[in-house]
Amino acid sequence: MNTIVGTYECKVDAKGRVLMPSPLKKQLISSLQEGFVLKRSVFQPCLELYPMQEWNVMMQKINKLNRFVKKNNDFIRRFTAGVKVVEIDALGRLLVPKDLIGFASITKDVVFSSAVTIVEIWDKDLYEKSINGEDVDFADLAEDVMGNVNEGDNGIS
Repeated sequence: MNTIVGTYECKVDAKGRVLMPSPLKKQLISSLQEGFVLKRSVFQPCLELYPMQEWNVMMQKINKLNRFVKKNNDFIRRFTAGVKVVEIDALGRLLVPKDLIGFASITKDVVFSSAVTIVEIWDKDLYEKSINGEDVDFADLAEDVMGNVNEGDNGIS
């Protein structure tokens, strides 16, 4: 799977349908036949859209956990809570189930935001608060997370 690029704003209708932005749909064209998995995010009040191929990779990792360890079993249950298999319909719409709309506090405006090989789906106001949050100094975060990564010969991460 190639990385997904971009942030796209769109609207959700009263039935929970969201028209997939065309540039995003083009990037996910190889995944349209297989479908997607939509789930609650672990760390944020948003949803995560996994192309089925990416979901299967994640499930292979999770399947390696020993289910006779209570923490592992609890993690698996919570990680997969609310998971739904979804498809993009013939009109290019994604139906977001009501329980997931409630979890992510999605109202009318949503943001599709690329997150490497998956897509986060946010309520627009919550997304804006998340990326503008004063509680996180992004420069410090970038240094902590990426400061020791240097795989190129040119000294640039």
